[in-house]
Amino acid sequence: MLDIKFVRAEPEKARSAMGGRGARYLPLLEQIIRDDAAYRAALAEIEELRSRRNEVSKKIQAAKSSGDEAAAQAAMSEANAAKEAVKAREEKTAALECELNSLLLSVPNLPHESVARGGGPADNKVVSEDVSGRRQFSFKPLDHHALGERLGILDFETATKLSGSRFALLKGQGARLERSIIQLMLDTHTLEGGYAEIFPPFLVTPQTMTGTGQLPKFEEDLYKVASEPPMYLIPTAEVPLTNMYRGDLLKEADLPRKFTAYTVCFRQEAGSYGKDTRGLIRNHQFNKVELVWFTRPEDSMAALETLRADAEKILIKLKLPYRVVELCTGDMGFSSAKTYDLEVWMPGEGVFREISSCSNCGDFQARRMNTRFKREDGKKTEFVHTLNGSGLAAGRTFAAILENYQQEDGSVVVPEALRKYMGTDVIKL
Repeated sequence: MLDIKFVRAEPEKARSAMGGRGARYLPLLEQIIRDDAAYRAALAEIEELRSRRNEVSKKIQAAKSSGDEAAAQAAMSEANAAKEAVKAREEKTAALECELNSLLLSVPNLPHESVARGGGPADNKVVSEDVSGRRQFSFKPLDHHALGERLGILDFETATKLSGSRFALLKGQGARLERSIIQLMLDTHTLEGGYAEIFPPFLVTPQTMTGTGQLPKFEEDLYKVASEPPMYLIPTAEVPLTNMYRGDLLKEADLPRKFTAYTVCFRQEAGSYGKDTRGLIRNHQFNKVELVWFTRPEDSMAALETLRADAEKILIKLKLPYRVVELCTGDMGFSSAKTYDLEVWMPGEGVFREISSCSNCGDFQARRMNTRFKREDGKKTEFVHTLNGSGLAAGRTFAAILENYQQEDGSVVVPEALRKYMGTDVIKL
């Protein structure tokens, strides 16, 4: 949620920053500015009416003290009218506040000043690249879909029979490979990165989805359970992890806090029909290991660099060629102030594919969740900054391993970092 005090104090800066997100959000920002002005004017009217009511109360007391019943009755009628005026104005003000809050929940975060302006992916910037492990194949490499089916470790036909399109069934060494990838990620992040491991619920409340920005904007992408109250299947572990401190007041000495979690993730992928429908790239259900940070405001940008490095560490261990892309203002996620994407090379497709997004959300989510911390001097309470990143998406890592480690005979060499989990160094028929 935007800081309304900043929008109020620096409307031109807010307009300029929001403009980087795209012109479609500017009318909403203008409506927020108008509604905020109307809301503050209504509050001032209420204070004026209350002051007038207090003056009338004094007139009633004075009239009663002097024995002037007629004056007392007139003053009481005036007091009742003032009371009704206050009540009416309070109802109007409550409606204005509700509309303002609804608008604030519907607009994205303002990009950080360091983020380059741009309209979409074409304006993103590659900031680093590690393709030392990029192979020159002596044969035409297959994509992971074909490889997995040929090896008998991916079964999309049965998955479609069970659940419809955009689901995958992993068999035998395929299931073990997925589990091994997740285990490597969790062991790396907990034992080497200092993250505390969490195993959260996969079903959450609407308030939880609202806290991280999935609601109300992206309801069409969510799976909703027909229950009372309604519940949602999580699209990422970011949702329950970040909301763990919703409504809480932390101590400055407790920050930063770092958490990791493996979860199944569920996304309807509304609006993406016809895109990346083959294989494991854009499924309705997938596995992911997530990284989440809570920091002081002054520490969050340095934390983003560390978070990104922690996600990169998995790619380095697996010796997968990848690059780091800094997203422009027009390509960032709804809640993000700054984002790096990690993209892994997929030789079967001949393209780089996103495998992780690492984002600093500033205080945007914390305002929605009312997650604050108190400075050690005890004089100031502030919103924390939240960060999140995939560490990594397991299915896309699975796909990248198949494509980068495939052999001409159709087998796949197991990356060295996974062999202790897999119990073998090659996957073959």
